[in-house]
Amino acid sequence: MYLIGIDISKYKHDCFIATETGEVIKDVFSFDNNQKGFTILLNILEALDPIHEKRIGLEATGHYGYNLKAFLDQHDYTFMELNPFLVSKFATSLSLRKTKTDKADSKLLSMILLSVEYKIYPVKSYHIQDLKTLTRFYRYLVKSRSKETVNITNILDYMFPEFKPFFSNVFSTTALFILSEYKTPTKIARMNKQSYHRIRSISRGRFSYAKFIKLKDLAKNTIGSSSALLQLQLQSVLNVYKSLTQEINNLKHQLLLEASEINSPVFSIKGVSIISGLSIIAEYGNFISFKNPSQLLSFAGLEPSVIQSGTMNKTGRMVKRGSPYLRETIMNVSMYFTIHNPTIYDYYNKKRSEGKAHRVALTHVAKKLLRIIFHLTKSNQEFDQTKLK
Repeated sequence: MYLIGIDISKYKHDCFIATETGEVIKDVFSFDNNQKGFTILLNILEALDPIHEKRIGLEATGHYGYNLKAFLDQHDYTFMELNPFLVSKFATSLSLRKTKTDKADSKLLSMILLSVEYKIYPVKSYHIQDLKTLTRFYRYLVKSRSKETVNITNILDYMFPEFKPFFSNVFSTTALFILSEYKTPTKIARMNKQSYHRIRSISRGRFSYAKFIKLKDLAKNTIGSSSALLQLQLQSVLNVYKSLTQEINNLKHQLLLEASEINSPVFSIKGVSIISGLSIIAEYGNFISFKNPSQLLSFAGLEPSVIQSGTMNKTGRMVKRGSPYLRETIMNVSMYFTIHNPTIYDYYNKKRSEGKAHRVALTHVAKKLLRIIFHLTKSNQEFDQTKLK
């Protein structure tokens, strides 16, 4: 058996090959993260005796190893991804010295392959991997826009503090139109009937003339001050906000199209939006590598720590060593899952009545949701609210 450890990095990878008896077949060598480097690795792998099993271990290091994994898959080589935390703990168990180099890591990965069950990284659809990247980017854009809403609010606190309380949603189409077109309280106070008709058209008739007069009066008597620099800053932030909104809408449209091509029971769960459902599917890789609900919980970082020593046996806080993107999505979805399902709402309130904080009670809901997702995806059943317990 050949034990092949590959340490992944951005521009090059380090590889070490040995047998299960400890014989070094190929000492640590580096190959570039490009086609030429991959060909070097392939030639070395193909030169190995074909009658012996080849086990390849890669440390899970984000997207840097994506192309290498695709390359290995294309050439019919299996591989196993190893959790960096477990690799670190394994290294500590061998020596108290703190030594970390790419060469040492590749040897370490080779050794680990001998001591763990070789769980082959499933041949996933790389389309799912692309979806994971896209859903994460969508979340990044949404968070970026949220930061701009704070910037807009802060500027308005200086220029026109009465503006935000006047609108139920200061980022509505109508409010943003007024800010973009008239920019300052002085110009808003001077709006005429033609301005009103434009605003009423933008609001689809919901912005009444009484509100129009009220806004003008607030602008005329505002305690804010509008300097040229504040006006410039507001316009700049509004441009960024609009640009992000446009990109978010475009991306959302594409994600909805992608979701329509995926037949998953996750989308049938009441309270789980299409985008959130797609994020869950993409993060879990369509669930093909998970054998039980506990693995889903662990991957999401929702598994409680277990503390056992002598007569002491208890559980601690969540380990939070799983995917932070997935954990955030699951926790956000759990709130809507609670609201839209009476049985789950009662379960949440039961946890609250036991003295658990909101976040802790919501974590219990998240765990229940993941167990439901596991059952639905493995049995390929649609969500049925009446079967909730």
